[in-house]
Amino acid sequence: MIMSIMKLQKNCSECNALLINDTNNGELICSSCGIVVMEQLVYHGPEIKNIDTVEKMKNSRATGQTTYSQHDLGISTDISISSKDFNGKPINSQMANQMNNLRKWQQRVRISTSKERRLANVLTKINEICQNMSLSKNILETASRVYRNIDSKINVKGKSITSIAITAVYIACKQCNVIRSLEEICKQTSSPKEMRSKVKLASRYYRVITMEIGNINLPILAIDKYISKIANITNTGTRVERLALEISDKTKNYNTAEGKSPNGIAAAYLYISATLLGHNILQKDVSQIAGVTEVTIRNRCREILTNNKLKLIIKPQIKS
Repeated sequence: MIMSIMKLQKNCSECNALLINDTNNGELICSSCGIVVMEQLVYHGPEIKNIDTVEKMKNSRATGQTTYSQHDLGISTDISISSKDFNGKPINSQMANQMNNLRKWQQRVRISTSKERRLANVLTKINEICQNMSLSKNILETASRVYRNIDSKINVKGKSITSIAITAVYIACKQCNVIRSLEEICKQTSSPKEMRSKVKLASRYYRVITMEIGNINLPILAIDKYISKIANITNTGTRVERLALEISDKTKNYNTAEGKSPNGIAAAYLYISATLLGHNILQKDVSQIAGVTEVTIRNRCREILTNNKLKLIIKPQIKS
């Protein structure tokens, strides 16, 4: 085995020569006289060197970092299922039965109270929702912190686990400026027959949480994000999306969006820009994607064009 050494900018106390670091034994050795300086060195790097960042975090010492998405914050230890001891020798049946009993009681002690069981169930449901919707780890951690804050200030005993998890994910999406509606989140956990009741219950939980917990920071999402979302889903051209964003920016000082659904206003901006550029787009298609009716889109278009006087200079598209 080749000893990995690294020169350090330290001098020997006997001959004033450079010291070298033996990382395998944790010692400092003089390069001239060979004296060993008894100093404990700890290597804080990962166990295995990896190019990938995800693999590097998995192989880091002490399991990397804690997480709010687990009820024990990810710092507990588990008794592994194995038929061999530390030295690799097989264990007898009596010792194996004792290890199985210890493993069983360890799992019971980790989740012993009803509050801990409810916390573990809700966090498991939040993990499932975020995984099915391909949401980032940031939203998962934010949703877990939101529920922990809710559980510490509001009595959630007797409430639906699925609906309270949907509400926590919805609040986390709003805090992280990610546009996801309650209907989109409920589709991942509910059947079409239960959609209406789940959305109604989750919206009621959302109102109760925002009223009783006043320190939840919920930023107001701009119309631009809704326009970009609908444009990406409908595969609208870049020129149409850019013109819709420009019209939205020119009319943002007016009270067009007060008390109205942002989906309907964003769909109206896209429909107006598509009409101005001569693109054939149907109100029915935009309304289905935006989750509003065709009447809503027509009313918002009428309000935008009536309350604002727009002067747009559109450059002709050069065809090659």
